Amino acid sequence: MRGAKPKPTHLKLIEGNPGKRKLNRNEPKPQGDLCDAPDWLTEEQKAGWSYAISNAPAGLMKRLDRAALTAFVVAEDMHRQASVAVGKFGLVTKSQTLGVPMQNPYLPIVNRQAQIMLKAAAELGFSPSSRSRVQVGGANQNPEGNKFANRGAANRSA
Repeated sequence: MRGAKPKPTHLKLIEGNPGKRKLNRNEPKPQGDLCDAPDWLTEEQKAGWSYAISNAPAGLMKRLDRAALTAFVVAEDMHRQASVAVGKFGLVTKSQTLGVPMQNPYLPIVNRQAQIMLKAAAELGFSPSSRSRVQVGGANQNPEGNKFANRGAANRSA
């Protein structure tokens, strides 16, 4: 797929559809806010999940976004673990057989997980450039049963 990603229909409506292209009236509208982490995540990954959910704008992530957030959280955890190993052993290490300098084997893991994190972050609206394209709102901002729905209410009212 080439070119810029298509803009969601609701953003075109807000901006007045400047390109005057036909609007997708059948665009899916995901329901239900994303809350609980999958049970199989590690404790560190669940903490990352909670951090992402509690710091994302209310109503941004829906249950349908679970896979993208899971990819982000797992990649973030693997990136952290590999970064700690690179910090411990350095960028260059010696091979076990010949003792010659070589790149730390954890370094490609750091780099690959960073790529995955950045790609997932852009899809979720976590990066500064993707955040500028996101609009959140609607009538169902604080559904019952969402333990993250009222987060920061005291901070917003201050």
